[in-house]
Amino acid sequence: MVHQHDFDVLIIGSGASGLSLALKLADHANVGVISKGPLKEGSTYYAQGGIAAVLDPADTLESHIEDTLNAGAGLCDPTVVEFVASKGKESIEWLLDLGVPFTPDDATELPWHLTREGGHSHRRIIHAADATGKAVETTLETQVRANPNISLYEHHIAIDLITGSKIGLKTDRCLGAYVLNKEQDHVVTFRAKFVVLATGGAGKVYLYTSNPDVSTGDGIAMAARAGCDIANMEFMQFHPTCLYHPAAKSFLITEAIRGEGGILLLPDGERFMDRFDERAELAPRDIVARAIDHEMKRTGSDSVFLDISHKPARFIKEHFPNVSNKCLEYGFDITREPIPVVPAAHYICGGVIADLNGQTTLPGLYAIGETSCTGLHGANRMASNSLLECLVFAQSCHDDIVAHLTSASMPPDLPFWDETQVRDSDEEVVVSHNWDELRRFMWDYVGIVRTTKRLQRAKNRVELLKAEIAEYYGNFRVNNDLIELRNLVQVADLIIQSALHRKESRGLHYILDYPEQSDQVHNTILRSRSNETT
Repeated sequence: MVHQHDFDVLIIGSGASGLSLALKLADHANVGVISKGPLKEGSTYYAQGGIAAVLDPADTLESHIEDTLNAGAGLCDPTVVEFVASKGKESIEWLLDLGVPFTPDDATELPWHLTREGGHSHRRIIHAADATGKAVETTLETQVRANPNISLYEHHIAIDLITGSKIGLKTDRCLGAYVLNKEQDHVVTFRAKFVVLATGGAGKVYLYTSNPDVSTGDGIAMAARAGCDIANMEFMQFHPTCLYHPAAKSFLITEAIRGEGGILLLPDGERFMDRFDERAELAPRDIVARAIDHEMKRTGSDSVFLDISHKPARFIKEHFPNVSNKCLEYGFDITREPIPVVPAAHYICGGVIADLNGQTTLPGLYAIGETSCTGLHGANRMASNSLLECLVFAQSCHDDIVAHLTSASMPPDLPFWDETQVRDSDEEVVVSHNWDELRRFMWDYVGIVRTTKRLQRAKNRVELLKAEIAEYYGNFRVNNDLIELRNLVQVADLIIQSALHRKESRGLHYILDYPEQSDQVHNTILRSRSNETT
C-alpha cells in the first residue's frame, strides 16, 4: 500500500479553478489533483448562469469594473477588480480553444449570445444555455484525463496541510497534505513543492443551500488551522431563487431568468421587488434575497414565486432547457406557471487571503477560486464573476508557480499519519447529530438577517461543538463525515467571529442592531496565528 506521493504541485480541488490550473501547469510540472468524489462533483458543474466578460463592442471594461465595485458595497479592491475584468476576453478565448460549447447568437451580429444578470448594466454573460458550469467542467475534465502529466486522485479528501512548524522545522511553509483515500480507508501523505487550495465554498454550513454536498469549506478550514489569515467570512451570499420543493435538493433557478424578464411574485400574485429597489428583479443578490426573506416572514409564506411564463414557450425552452426540464420533473411547467422559490446559501465572498497570484500568507501555499479572498467580490459577489475569477487566478497562479518552480526544492521527508492511538468509532450518531445541529443554528442565527443576540447564541453553541468534535477527532479514526464536520465547525466559527466584529450593515451582512452602513470601510481579517481580529 502506497504511503506517500510526491509532486511538483499538489492541487486540492477539481472545479474550474483547480482543473484549469492543472491543465496550464501540465507542460511545466508534475501535477497531482485531489477530488473528494468523482472529478466533476463540485459547484462548477452545477453553475447555470454563465461567465461575465466584456465581449460586446457596446460594452466597456470600465462599465464591468464599475458594476463590480457597486455590487461589492465599498469593499472591493479596485486593483483586483480591474485585473480580473481585463482578463475576461482572453479567459473566454481559452475556453473556446478547449471546445466549450457556448450558445451562439442568431439574432445579432455577435457570435455568442450574451445575457444579463443582477447588478450588470450591460449584457455580458456568455453562457452554454443554462448549464454553463456543466459545459466548462466536462470540457476541462476531458482534457485533464487525457494529460499524462496530471495524476488524478478521486474519492480522496484532504485532512490537514503539513507545515514546517508542525514537523519541527525553523522555516515555516506548506510542505504537503494528509489525505484520506476513502475507497481504501487509508491516510496517504502527499508531499509537494507547492500546494494549491481550490476546494470551493462552504454552503453546507447552512441548512438550506444551492451547493452540492462536497461544499464543506475544507480549504478555508485547513488554511485557518495552518495559520493563514482569513478575511470577510461574514459575507455569505444567499442566492434568491432556489426551487422550493421537498424533493428538489439544492436545485438552483438561474438568475438569468430574471435577466430575461422573469418577475418575482407573492403567493397572491402581487409583484413586490419594485418596493425594495428601483432595479426591481435586477437588483444585486443581497437586496433580492433580503426582500424575499422579508416578504416570506411578513406574509408567513413558505415561498415566493418566479414567473417567466409571459415569455414565448419556445424562448423559455431554448434559453432554459435545464431549468425547464428539472421543474417538469417536480410538476411545474415554467412556460405556463410561476416557480416556487426560496433563498439559500450560495457563495461565500470571504476566504483565505490571497494576492493577485493566489499566494496566501503561508509560503508555498496558494488559494484560488471561492476558497480565496482577493478583494474581487468585496461585500457582495456580482453574478457570473465567480467562474471568471477561477479562470483568471488559475492563469496568474500558474505564472507565479512556473517562475519559482526551478528554484524550489522538494520538502524533506514527511512523517506518515499516525493512527496507533485511535480506534474505530461506535457512536456515529454523534457526528450526524452535531452536523444537523450546526446547520440549523447557523440558518436560524447567522442567516440573511442577523442580530447580535442571535450571533452570541450561535457563538456559544459553536464553542460547545468545537470541544465535542475535537475530543471525538482525537480518539477515533477519521472518516469523510468526521473530516467534513470538523471543517464545517471551523468555518462556522470564522463566520460568527467575523459577523460579530462588523458593527454595521454592508452588502451581504445585514444586522438589525446596526442597520446603517458605516463611513469607515474595513475588511474583517482573522489572523489565525495570533488569534487576532482586525
